[in-house]
Amino acid sequence: MNIYINGLGNVSPQVTTDSKVFLEEPINKEGVSFWCIDPDYKAILQKANLRRMSRLIKFGIYAAQQCLLDANVEDLDAILTGTGLGCQKDTEKFLIDIYGNDEGVLSPTKFMQSTHNTLSGQIALMLNCENYNFTYVHRGASFESALLDGVMLIEEGAKNVLVGGLDELTETYLTITNRMKMWRKEQINQLDLFSDKQSGTIAGEGASFFLLSKEPTPKSYAKIKGMKILFKPKSIEAIHAEMASLLNDSDIAFEDLDVVVLGVNGDPAQDKLYDDLKEKYFQEIQLTAFKHLCGEYKTASAFGMWTAAQILGKQNIPEVLKLNKNDKPRLKNVLVYNCYNNSNHSLLLLQDVNA
Repeated sequence: MNIYINGLGNVSPQVTTDSKVFLEEPINKEGVSFWCIDPDYKAILQKANLRRMSRLIKFGIYAAQQCLLDANVEDLDAILTGTGLGCQKDTEKFLIDIYGNDEGVLSPTKFMQSTHNTLSGQIALMLNCENYNFTYVHRGASFESALLDGVMLIEEGAKNVLVGGLDELTETYLTITNRMKMWRKEQINQLDLFSDKQSGTIAGEGASFFLLSKEPTPKSYAKIKGMKILFKPKSIEAIHAEMASLLNDSDIAFEDLDVVVLGVNGDPAQDKLYDDLKEKYFQEIQLTAFKHLCGEYKTASAFGMWTAAQILGKQNIPEVLKLNKNDKPRLKNVLVYNCYNNSNHSLLLLQDVNA
């Protein structure tokens, strides 16, 4: 499998909208949740549209357009998105209206804007794209499902496929999930997420998009060599076996891995799985993390893939990402391993374009 990542677009709690810049000045805010930095939406959207769109739609469209501009592509064979919760804010508005109107007749607008496929539909309208358009809502495997579909489309002959993962935060969502003890109680600085051993993690949000193509360009960031989606693997040995299988399918030895991007989120209970893997299998490999920059959400793995693609494209690992010191002069193979809520696990293998 050789599928090329030819464009990137990312709106997150960090300064990531310009793909030429890679975490040179990481943001280190204090709080209990990480919210996206809103870019200049007026540059791409009219004021009338801005007023009607939720935050998720706005920063999702912005990330998608930045990806297409980065790849210098306009014609798409498919648009694929993955989202865990969809347009959460608009869904809340719709449900509040139902309750406030005693379940009577409502305007259909809020319902139309609350559906999970609203963003991919808006992107298609913006580009006048009438081709394959699909949204995956598979909890912690939503982005991976969209990515797998995109990979299969490229293998079947598609030339350019836009794939993205996105989710938004709302105060109502934070209130409800806090009852499940998912999040930290005390405010911390973002970059202290792993050193502060409170229980729980930090909620986040973001939108990351990728332009996948069959052929490379001079600006290609990396190539996708393979991926796996796992559901509740029984042990770290089972996870390692899946990693070995993925590497073997691409004729890559475990010792040839240069970087592993881990989805550690600062919750000691959830991070024990990663700690066990690090202790048993990853002692000689450069380890990196990303959720202290974007927070935890169902499609945070898209930010992880963006991180891996930038590492290979720039041939550089910013210090803010490093969990240890096993630097190599040339970076060829990067493995992204993420799990959400200890149930949805994913493996993604990226390789340098010139490898």
